[in-house]
Amino acid sequence: MTRPDLNLLVTLDVLLSEGSVARAARRLNLSPSAMSRALARLREATGDPLLVRAGRGLVPTPRAAQLRDQIGPLVEEAEAVLRPHESLDLKRLARTFTLRNREGFVENFGAALVARVVAEAPGVRLRFAQKLDRDSDPLRQGDIDLETGVVSETTGPELKSQALFHDRFVGVVRPGHPLAKGEITPARFAAGRHIHVSRRGHEAGPIDTALATIGLKREIAVTVGSFSEALALARASDLIASVPERYTGTLRENLITFALPASSPEITISLLWHPRFDADPAHRWLRGCVRDVCLG
Repeated sequence: MTRPDLNLLVTLDVLLSEGSVARAARRLNLSPSAMSRALARLREATGDPLLVRAGRGLVPTPRAAQLRDQIGPLVEEAEAVLRPHESLDLKRLARTFTLRNREGFVENFGAALVARVVAEAPGVRLRFAQKLDRDSDPLRQGDIDLETGVVSETTGPELKSQALFHDRFVGVVRPGHPLAKGEITPARFAAGRHIHVSRRGHEAGPIDTALATIGLKREIAVTVGSFSEALALARASDLIASVPERYTGTLRENLITFALPASSPEITISLLWHPRFDADPAHRWLRGCVRDVCLG
């Protein structure tokens, strides 16, 4: 089946509005002969003469009168689809955004982000989802609007990203722990019993690599999948946790935090989103809110 030429919708709208081939031609910057050919194509497509001569002018057929009521709004909707976004009215914006993050983000930045959003766009709702893995499919499929994390080789290559802040790992122990007093040397640090954080169950990480360069090895007593689990264990035992400093700020309350005595690589926490939302004004606004809060 041959698909109709949708350009004829605009031509039909102008013809029915003007009721004249000559006036319609001038309005569309066409020659009278080109407009006559367009009318012929419309008659063929609709199976109706549409405009018929009455004296010196043209009058619409009943079918044309029926189409006139339909065609105008249809053309307006089509033009609106192709028109650039109008300026964003945050006070009237009603939308729910889903943000996926590891534990620590909501605890550290959630309250400030919610306050900012409520103040600027009271009709916007935020949904925070737990980030259990680095799978990029939720962003690709549109289930997630924004995600925070470290860009790695597993991150979808098409995803957009922007750095939010740099972070470093710090050591954490309970008050009264032996490391809470005195200088924390690499040897003292390595001699303790440690909590290793790995969602994939890896037995070692960057801290172990840093210790190995100076001939030391720490004893990993337990491996957990999240920073909050590591801190909960450190709070209730003599185990040592190593977690990102800024990302776990509030989670470390009432615990002793110290700089690691072995050099470990700095990490960059980034904001990630799918290109489908890159030009969306509301999405751009929310990205700006997250950046401002994290830079706060």
